[in-house]
Amino acid sequence: MSRRVLLHVGTPKTGTSHFQDVLFRNRVRLREQGVLYAAERFDAHFLAALDLMQLPWGGLENEAVGAWDALAEQVRRFLEKPGGRTAIVSHEILATASRGQVARALSSLGHPDTEVHVVLSVRDLVRQIPAEWQENVKHRRELPYGRFLDQVRDPDRASAIGAWFWGVQEIPDILDRWAADLPPDRVHLVTVPRPGGPRGLLWERFSAAFDLGDLHLDVEAERANPSLGVPETTAVRRINVKANKLVPPAAYRPLVRELIAHQTLSRRTDSPRLTLPPEEHGWVAELQQRWSQVVRDRGYDVVGDLADLVGDPPPTTYADPDSPDEAQVADAALDAITALLVENARLVRTESDLRAELAATRRDLERSHLRPTYRWREKTVRRLQASRAGRAALRFYRAARGRSSRSA
Repeated sequence: MSRRVLLHVGTPKTGTSHFQDVLFRNRVRLREQGVLYAAERFDAHFLAALDLMQLPWGGLENEAVGAWDALAEQVRRFLEKPGGRTAIVSHEILATASRGQVARALSSLGHPDTEVHVVLSVRDLVRQIPAEWQENVKHRRELPYGRFLDQVRDPDRASAIGAWFWGVQEIPDILDRWAADLPPDRVHLVTVPRPGGPRGLLWERFSAAFDLGDLHLDVEAERANPSLGVPETTAVRRINVKANKLVPPAAYRPLVRELIAHQTLSRRTDSPRLTLPPEEHGWVAELQQRWSQVVRDRGYDVVGDLADLVGDPPPTTYADPDSPDEAQVADAALDAITALLVENARLVRTESDLRAELAATRRDLERSHLRPTYRWREKTVRRLQASRAGRAALRFYRAARGRSSRSA
């Protein structure tokens, strides 16, 4: 069997968090079956992608230095070993890599000597556009929904928002960059099922694309990237407007993105869902049809159905996040405040416990200093340190004890 690298390059909001979580939690079992998912931490491939593309990301780019080359080296070494048949690399921000970065990535993974496959998971733009705005909000953005849509529609893509959105969502362009040097049978599109599809269908498609069907894996989600409703997203955006200058990125992620958005507000399922405005459906449908035709014409392998890329019709009632129901936003904000209070109470208890442990340790240390044996050892050490022979004896004693400290 040939050695393969399966390179999953996006797109965002297509079940990637769940897929990567399954790979990470099952990485030992996968390796035993000849499949490598090289990750010592859950965000290892994210850091590698940041490093490959030299992207600034709230200070995380400093942590990422050298991560891509380290990942690629693990892949090459694994595939050189007996039994090493497949390596999987996966992160959705790879979708926006430039041609030069793509060339570097493929070469570092062994192309053309290694059989490299590119996998792109895709979802209809009717869901992707609002999902991308929400994801921006969960990453500290303050931009209202209407202005976000204006920048996405801008044909010049002059804004950072527009450039990023099309960089990670424009299917033909992503494939132009990632698949230019690959035969069509090594390019796979996994379509996200339409709303209301069977539970587990997306995982079945991922499993088929990555040849994981014969492996017994734990596929229950532990990490996910859940969606928010309209009032919840509005509440988070307003928090950003007020708090961004006060809360550094390192504190924002655990408090706002994880605690408030993912762990608290995502559980509010009775709120109106964030959708594409009815007047945007026409141009979106036309664009999606053109993209689907490009995929057909090029002969790529489709895991699923290109009909999944036809979005739902316009909603009969539309909830505008820029003009929300203020009572619903206030209710969401109260839930967020309550979550912060509970977390603060937990931190206060933890701090109190740590202070008590520290005080007890200090008391024990002070009592040990008062013991006659301690005073005798201290006096002996001072005498030995006063002479060369004594210092040599101390070094010998400490080496014999296997101690590196200078305490007696």
